[in-house]
Amino acid sequence: MDKTWEKMTVDEKQEVTFNKLLAPKDPQGNDMQFQSPEAKAKYQASITRLKDAIQMKKTPDRVPVSIFPGMFPFSHAGITIQKAMYDYDACTAAFKKFILEFKPDMNLGPETPGAGKFYEILDYKLYQWPGHGVPPERSYQAVEGEYMKADEYDLLIKDPTRYFTNHYLPRIFGALGGFSMLPNFPGILEMYGVAGNFIPYALPQVQETYKKLFEAGAEALKWAMAMGAVGGELKSLGYPNLLAAGFSKAPYDILSDTMRGTTGIMMDMYRRPDKLIAAMETIVPIAIDMGVGAMRQNGNPLVFMPLHKAADDFMSDDQFKKFYWPTLRKVIIGLIDAGCIPLPALEGYWGSRMESLKDLPRGKTIWMVDQSDIFEVKKTLGQVACLCGNVSSSMLLLSKPDEVRDYCKKLIDTVGRDGGFVMCNGAFFDEANPENIKAMVEVTREYGVY
Repeated sequence: MDKTWEKMTVDEKQEVTFNKLLAPKDPQGNDMQFQSPEAKAKYQASITRLKDAIQMKKTPDRVPVSIFPGMFPFSHAGITIQKAMYDYDACTAAFKKFILEFKPDMNLGPETPGAGKFYEILDYKLYQWPGHGVPPERSYQAVEGEYMKADEYDLLIKDPTRYFTNHYLPRIFGALGGFSMLPNFPGILEMYGVAGNFIPYALPQVQETYKKLFEAGAEALKWAMAMGAVGGELKSLGYPNLLAAGFSKAPYDILSDTMRGTTGIMMDMYRRPDKLIAAMETIVPIAIDMGVGAMRQNGNPLVFMPLHKAADDFMSDDQFKKFYWPTLRKVIIGLIDAGCIPLPALEGYWGSRMESLKDLPRGKTIWMVDQSDIFEVKKTLGQVACLCGNVSSSMLLLSKPDEVRDYCKKLIDTVGRDGGFVMCNGAFFDEANPENIKAMVEVTREYGVY
């Protein structure tokens, strides 16, 4: 009898998942219909290249190549980012044009701009976006703040679900103020006084909150269907959407990016270190479930993890080893054990962290390298993990195509020589010289042959 998923080894889970990716299904559960035999072969070759690269093998033919675009596909198509966020047809048409023009082996999907109307309905506070605090042609901007107060650690640690519902969400979504009035559901046990717990649902503010949720849900579904449709179309043409399947973060970044803020969490490392560590431990299973839930929903094992606040400029190496790496490693291992493939992005410069980061099982993760010296990273983290990167945003914008080709050849010769490498840019980019993007893709196809 076949093993159940829970009884499989990590290697077995990975093999099952990639086999499913090689024979994809449509939303109705039927075998996907490719637009030609050539498209199917191209799709399967891309899956195989990525699988072999992650498992630290040489691919059958060449180094795989991908592109991590930010807002470039939309400006390149002649539309503003604001239009891409509100006109889903324009957004998906621009992304399709981008993929068919530059022809990467795999793509991130068109979801990057997000659903502007959805944010508007819920009165989102964490970001400003085009038309709402940012010019129409510019990318969205984070609005960092102290959305979790310093004296609320115990509330988070004791009951994270209630904390997020009653305290955090009403602060970051103006339309969800009614959540602060909701009862404590685990306390509703007996008939005595039970009716009193439901009085908040009669209050206009609570009822309005739920109306906004229903409206936002309908908009989110409309957006997701549009994004999924173009993703399916591109897949049928031979271009898999592999690198944005799920999402998770380091527990420290969850707290620092969107809850305590950079200033708050830096003070917490000195003023309440034990509370900070306990809160991060509380968040570990939440961060794991974020990635696992996405994998179960779409069958794609890759979980993108942008890493922000532990680059060399943010904390000392001792602080990294105490506050950042232990819980991040637990999340990564938890994702691996569940059959996911973590894709952490080393945003900024992480030179001093590599000895810690290489404490991972071999061939189970893929790391996006931004500003770190990728040739040095290859000697440490790159011995146990696939690397992708690190053609810089500045090179894609300002260099000449021949300079891009020369640098990509150096990456192929050094980082990709024995496998375990995916050619791509090192950070999301909004602006670039199209000829430089083409140079990165074309030189990989021509020169990166094993």
